[in-house]
Formats: sequence, structure tokens, C-alpha cells
Amino acid sequence: MNELKILAVDTATEACSAALLMGDKVFSRWEEAPRDHTRKILPMVQALLEEAGISLSELDAIAFGRGPGSFTGVRIGIGVAQGLAFGAGVPLIGISTLAAMAQGAHRLDGAEHVLTAIDARMNEVYFGHYEWRDSRMQLVGEEVVSDPAALVASRGKLADQVTCVGTGFETYGDTLAGLADERMGSKVRFPAAEDMLPLARTAWLAGEAVPVEKATPVYLRDKVTWKKLPGRE
Repeated sequence: MNELKILAVDTATEACSAALLMGDKVFSRWEEAPRDHTRKILPMVQALLEEAGISLSELDAIAFGRGPGSFTGVRIGIGVAQGLAFGAGVPLIGISTLAAMAQGAHRLDGAEHVLTAIDARMNEVYFGHYEWRDSRMQLVGEEVVSDPAALVASRGKLADQVTCVGTGFETYGDTLAGLADERMGSKVRFPAAEDMLPLARTAWLAGEAVPVEKATPVYLRDKVTWKKLPGRE
């Protein structure tokens, strides 16, 4: 059996990253680069392919950070992934950015109970609760976008001891303290494409890859309240 080859790209937050799985080898690039994703992501991909010594057409699938995150960042990521997948003739695998962050907390911190929260602006967070089961991070309940206080009120204490990752805890840590008795910090602030690869591999083996035209983003927030300015009513 030929070794599985999956490329992953993510631009959903302030970070920009790409990673390549080739059998049991992982190649990765990561950079915190707000507002510079469009310039950096494709050179990252090209560098990975050259380092691994393969071409785009040799891939089995391409994974992308489907969100939640920045609306613009999520759109850039799925657009790049669709363009690459169309050119290579391979399917796509959407991976939650919150799940990737939880996976990163396990890789870097050995965490098994993880709360992920991305600052969603407008006094809200994108939030997910994950537990380590069957060699990967798995979602407990649903991912949501919520006012931090309302999130604590609706969910209550989720675990005695958790690892908290993401910018949401940096911004609203005091309010979110009610989610657990003991909260440990993490090196993870943003998702990394490298941590999408184990999740993408599982999805691939489960037959969850989709054709390019069926790949969809996950924003969680369906509507954005825009300040009414001339021409934007």
C-alpha cells in the first residue's frame, strides 16, 4: 500500500500554516502573520512539497482549516485549498480550527481535557470542549459562538482540571474561570496545520473527504452586525 499523503493549510486566525503528511513523516511551516496570509500560504506549500520531494498531483487529499475564525481568513483558506485541490484532482477535508488547537495542546502539553476559545470580537468567543479519546481530540457537545458569561451560565463546570488554549482565554479568562476548578495554560494560541494532519488522516480513513465543490466553511456566527456607514446600510 502506498503511503498516505495529505497536505493541510490553515489561515483562519492570525497564524498562517501549512503541513504535509507523507506516511509517518510530517513536514510543517508556521508563522504568526496577521493580514499577510495571501502572500505567505502558497510559498509555504511549495516549500513543503520541495522538501518532501513530491508534486501536488501525488497527494491523496488536502485538508483545510474550515473555521471558526476570522471571516476573511477562513475564506482565504478554503479558497486556496479548493484551488490546489482542483489543480491536483484530489478531494478536500475540512478540519475544525478549534479541534486543531486542542490537538496541538495534546502534542505540546500532553493535555487530555481541553477547552478552546478564540476571541471572536463583538464580546464573544468561539468555543469548543475536547477530550482525548481513541488517539485524537474529540468534541464534547457542540462548538458555539457565545458571550463568555452566557457560555459559563449555560455549560457550568465542564471538568475539574482542564487545559485552556486560545486568545479567548487571554481576553475573557476571568469570566471563563467558572468552566473548571483548575485551569492550566498552554503554549497554543492559534491553530497549526501540523495538528490538523492526525484529524485529517482519521477523516480520510473514515471516507469523509469530499469533492472540491462540496467543501464548506464553518463560521458559527451566521450574521455580523455591521456599523451602518454611508453605502453600508
